Amino acid sequence: MNRKSGLASYILWLLCFGGICGLHRFYLGRFWTGLLWLFTFGLLGIGQLIDLFLIPGMVREENLETRIDHMERERDRLR
Repeated sequence: MNRKSGLASYILWLLCFGGICGLHRFYLGRFWTGLLWLFTFGLLGIGQLIDLFLIPGMVREENLETRIDHMERERDRLR
């Protein structure tokens, strides 16, 4: 089971200052908003700034979804 890292998410978030926005959203499984951030430079920087505060919740949500999927696979395997 692969857990997502908050540190890795913030490092990917920082890459926006190099011109590549939204990589943290791809990493956290949010493909469509990742594309939106990529093509709009993080919603002109506003979305990127808001994500600075949303990343911990996005990491928790992704890790919880991964854990639930893992538990469901284990349950189905044991049946």
